[in-house]
Amino acid sequence: MPERILIVDDDLDSLKLIGLMLQRQGYEILVANSGGQALGKALHEQPDLVILDIMMPDMDGYEVCRRLRQNPATEPIPIIMFTAKSAVDDKVAGFEAGADDYLTKPTHPAELASRVKAVLARNAALRRSGSEQAHTIGFLGAKGGCGITTLALNVAASLAQREKTILADFRPGQSTLGLALGAARSTGMANLLSRPINELSTRLVENELVHHASGLRLLLSSSRPQETQMQINPDAAAAIVDHLRSLAHYVLLDMGSGLSRLNVRLLSELDHLTLAVEPNRISLTLARDLMNEIEQHDFSRARMFVVLINRTPSSLQVPWQEAEKMLEHEMTAIISPMPELAFQADEVSTPLILLQPNAIASTQYSKFAEALVQVG
Repeated sequence: MPERILIVDDDLDSLKLIGLMLQRQGYEILVANSGGQALGKALHEQPDLVILDIMMPDMDGYEVCRRLRQNPATEPIPIIMFTAKSAVDDKVAGFEAGADDYLTKPTHPAELASRVKAVLARNAALRRSGSEQAHTIGFLGAKGGCGITTLALNVAASLAQREKTILADFRPGQSTLGLALGAARSTGMANLLSRPINELSTRLVENELVHHASGLRLLLSSSRPQETQMQINPDAAAAIVDHLRSLAHYVLLDMGSGLSRLNVRLLSELDHLTLAVEPNRISLTLARDLMNEIEQHDFSRARMFVVLINRTPSSLQVPWQEAEKMLEHEMTAIISPMPELAFQADEVSTPLILLQPNAIASTQYSKFAEALVQVG
């Protein structure tokens, strides 16, 4: 049975032209020449795709798109905006309204067919993976500044070489992840957390992801101080994680340090938790207390990994064997200090593990990633 595409445009010539181009590709075509008619046909006909013009007299395409996304019966239908408006702000408005892709008129038939095929394939893959829940791993520091973000980033980059991986940064206003990777857009997490929980959807979450050259996908927080003032609903954060799980095989959460109200809620979404500690008594004491507190929230030590991070070369540190005794937990990994390589990686906005994959620290990150694969 051919896939059905609903074309929405008040220009009859455009309807005929687009419809003819897609009919030649084997698709079944439905048409609507107004926003109201489009909403009715989308609801009752349940097309596989909507191609939507923006400039229409009764209801513009942005509003049609928003209403389709707000209705649970039409929310999963992919939407391509197809319009003569080509300004960047218009495209951003289209994606914010919930569009999956954006084409400007006029377009070559081959490009239209290619975009349609890609969106339909992506949506089909999303439906197939909906029942496959990703392995979700939290990364938590015993204290600030112990290297938890660097650990999460490099492990995520390693996992991304074999499976679809998403790294989500749950530290609004305090993030360094976007800065380390030179990301131009780092407000995705804040955009989602500022929405009512009933408006969150998998497609909305997917639209906020930033794609890195490594293949890693990122849901970023920014370093803007005003984001620290956000009133975060922990249940909304949990809902975001749930949507992320349908988009990847591994979902890693950078949770910062300490056991905030948000982090307590995120614990219930995790399969495993990675705790980063430094080899000194203050960090280890904080880690021991933190592990005890985490256990009080029904998260067993058997689901915890502990990674000892040596940030600077020094003989004045607690040996790893003594650290294990203090924590009553074995070290899953020990990361060697490589400050110069870490600096170089930041300068070129690349995870250390990709910049020099044969470096000692890189192999240690890779081995820890392999340990996660074994349990996931």
